[in-house]
Amino acid sequence: MTEQTEAIRRPAEQRYAAELAALAADDAGSPRPAGWRLSPRAVRKFLLGDARLGITRKFYGDDPLADRAIVSLMSQQGLMLVGEPGTAKSLLSELLAAAVCGTSALVVQGSAGTTEDHIRYGWNYALLLAEGPSERALVPSPVLNAMRSGRIVRFEEITRCPPEVQDALISILSEKALALPELGPDAVAMAAPGFNVIATANLRDRGVHEISSALKRRFNFETVHPISDPDFERELVLKQLAERLEPAGVVVRGEREVADLLVRTFQDLRTGRTAEGVNLNRPDAVMSTAEAVNVLHAAALEAAYLDDGRLSGVHIARQIQGVVLKDSPEDGKRLRAYVDHIVKERAGRSGVWKEFYSAARSLKLG
Repeated sequence: MTEQTEAIRRPAEQRYAAELAALAADDAGSPRPAGWRLSPRAVRKFLLGDARLGITRKFYGDDPLADRAIVSLMSQQGLMLVGEPGTAKSLLSELLAAAVCGTSALVVQGSAGTTEDHIRYGWNYALLLAEGPSERALVPSPVLNAMRSGRIVRFEEITRCPPEVQDALISILSEKALALPELGPDAVAMAAPGFNVIATANLRDRGVHEISSALKRRFNFETVHPISDPDFERELVLKQLAERLEPAGVVVRGEREVADLLVRTFQDLRTGRTAEGVNLNRPDAVMSTAEAVNVLHAAALEAAYLDDGRLSGVHIARQIQGVVLKDSPEDGKRLRAYVDHIVKERAGRSGVWKEFYSAARSLKLG
C-alpha cells in the first residue's frame, strides 16, 4: 500500500507551523494563562497578523470580536460562536485552539446521532467483558481528553444535538470535573489548567434544538457577522483561492477583477441593497464569504482545465447558480431580477460585468 504524503486540507497547527514557531520564539517570557502555549497577545497576532514577524492575517472581520474570544477562553466560561452559515465560526475556533493549546483536533461534531458518550466516555466492550470496568477499557471522549491534558475542545453545531446531550456539558463547565463512577465511588477526572470549550451554532438552526438556559449561562456568546467591508472580503477570497490552487499547481489570469465582481454581487444579494442604494429582494440562499470562495474556486478550475486559463465573468455566472438555487425556486427569480436590472447597468461600464451579464442571461433561473 502506498503511503499517503499529501492531504487535501491540513489542520491549522500544521498549515501555520512556521508562524506558530515564530510567535513562540518571540513570546518568551510574556505572561500567559496557565496551560496556554502562547500569550494572549501572541494568539491575537496569530489571528490578525503581524508584519514584523511575518504573520499573516487569518481572521477577517470584527477585530474586537477576536479580542473578546481570547478573553472568554481565559475565563471560567466557555466560548459560544453563533452566526449565519459560512461566517468562519469553525475556522475561528480552529485557529484559536491551534494557537492556545497546539492542536485543533479535539472535536465533537454535533448531530442528531451525537450521544452523551461523545461528550463523556464510552467503553471498549471486549476489554470491559474481559476485565470489568478499568482505565484500560475506558474510551475517553474528545472532551475528557481535553480535560485531562488542559486543552481546548471544539463542539461543532451544538444545536444539532438533542437537549439532553447538550446538557452533559453543564457540570463539566461548572465543576471542571467529570465523575467516572464505574471506576470507583471517588473516581473523578479533574480538568487541567488550559481546558475550555469552544462551541459553534448556526442562527439558521435556531429552533432545531434550543440551548437550555442553564447551559447558556456557562458560555459567553459572540456573534460572528458576515464581512461588511468589500475590500476586506475580496482580500480574503483571493487569499483562500490562492491557498486552494497552489497545491495543485493551477494558475489562472484575471482573478482580481473577477473577485471584485463576485464580492460585489454577493454583498448586494446578502444585504438586499446595492452600493448605489438600490433595494433588492434578498435570496433565501446563504450568500456567505465561504460560498463566494467556493464559487471563485470552481470558476478558476473551469477556466484552467476547460478554457484558456483566463478567469472571466462567464465562469462566475455559470457557477453562481449552484449557490443561489439551493434553497428556494424563488431565488432564481430574484437572481434574474438582479441580472436584468443591476448587472445590465454595470455591463456597460466594465468588460467583466458585460461577460457576466451575457452569460447570466442564458441561465435557466426560473
